[in-house]
Amino acid sequence: WLARSRPCGFESRPTPTAEATAAARVAVEAGAAATAAARSNQQAAASGRALARRQQRSRETMSSHKTSDSKKEEFRKYLEKSGVIDALTRVLVGLYEEAERPANAVDYVKRYMGASASGDAESLRRENEELKQQLDEAKQEIESLKGKIAAE
Repeated sequence: WLARSRPCGFESRPTPTAEATAAARVAVEAGAAATAAARSNQQAAASGRALARRQQRSRETMSSHKTSDSKKEEFRKYLEKSGVIDALTRVLVGLYEEAERPANAVDYVKRYMGASASGDAESLRRENEELKQQLDEAKQEIESLKGKIAAE
């Protein structure tokens, strides 16, 4: 009956045996398992590489923090040895103990540390210009006296 219902020229294929079907199924499953294992190995390798990169960055960060911390500690020791920390402490304590807070705390610190006030700086600039002018006049007089001596 089946042979008659098919068109002419179309031959029926033999049905696979149970053994062949089982073997094909095992091969497909083995291929899938191999693919999954390969994929798992790739993921593990990528994960391992990512972990190694993170650990390297962590070591670099830690070493830069150590370097930064050691530089800060070295600078702090320098400031302590040179007396800067004590001087700043005295200035800040003096500012804290002031009955009335100064309007400009920076000027207070400058004055306390011995820096000249802005008025003093202006007078020093003027004096400097006057001294430069006197020096130029003295140089001109020396040149003129050298010329007179050479003429005699």
